[in-house]
Amino acid sequence: MALSADGKHWFLLNASPDLRAQIEAFPPLQPDPASPRNSPIQGVLLTNADLDHVLGLFQLREGAPLHVQAPLEVRVAINSALRLSKVLHPYCGVTWHEPPHRFSHLLLPDGAHSGLSYRAIPLPGHAPRFVSRGILGVDGHSIAYEITDDRTGGILLAAPDVAAITTGLRDSIERADAILFDGTFWRGNELQEVRPGARTAREMDHLPISEGSLNALREAPAQHKIYLHINNTNPILAAASAERAEVEKASVAVGCDGMEFEL
Repeated sequence: MALSADGKHWFLLNASPDLRAQIEAFPPLQPDPASPRNSPIQGVLLTNADLDHVLGLFQLREGAPLHVQAPLEVRVAINSALRLSKVLHPYCGVTWHEPPHRFSHLLLPDGAHSGLSYRAIPLPGHAPRFVSRGILGVDGHSIAYEITDDRTGGILLAAPDVAAITTGLRDSIERADAILFDGTFWRGNELQEVRPGARTAREMDHLPISEGSLNALREAPAQHKIYLHINNTNPILAAASAERAEVEKASVAVGCDGMEFEL
């Protein structure tokens, strides 16, 4: 996920392990060939510390100081288990920012306004399994972002990890123009069907599509409603499946690489 108010300065929403391939596939994220060692990527907004959201940060080590938005609990989890700040210190270094709970300007590294405003929506969620048991509380380890374009007024809700639809998240669903939502699992025991003894969706802090999220998105007025973060056990990935048909009947799209829209 990448967003920009001007098409020149870009922010990433999480940084997946295949970030290099994503950059190569999307020219606006590539360096300006007229200048050595530069990047239009201005910062990264993390929703939690899951490996599929943070490993791409290591691939950004050769550029300017890396600016990362993340709650304190997420920052502690990443630095205690993955030692991100220590590893990147000899390279670009990391400047951490605490996402605000009230709308604030999203700033570029030089302090200029990006044209976007944002706020964090706290969500329930544990630290990942690779983190020490000492900080496995359920508070502060997951957030969603509500982001607005200050010129157009368009509102984006980015919520790739949703354990429950809280009051704050529901309010954002009802006013957003575009919603990127957790589509990890269709049903709660889905992973157990292919891996006996696996955790349920809710034990992994994911609200299954069939157990609440589809109903919430079906009623949402947003122009764009997209499931992402989809596990490879989820039947909505099969274009001819009944589950895919149910999602599309609710005017919700199944996300794929290369999707673009403007608000």
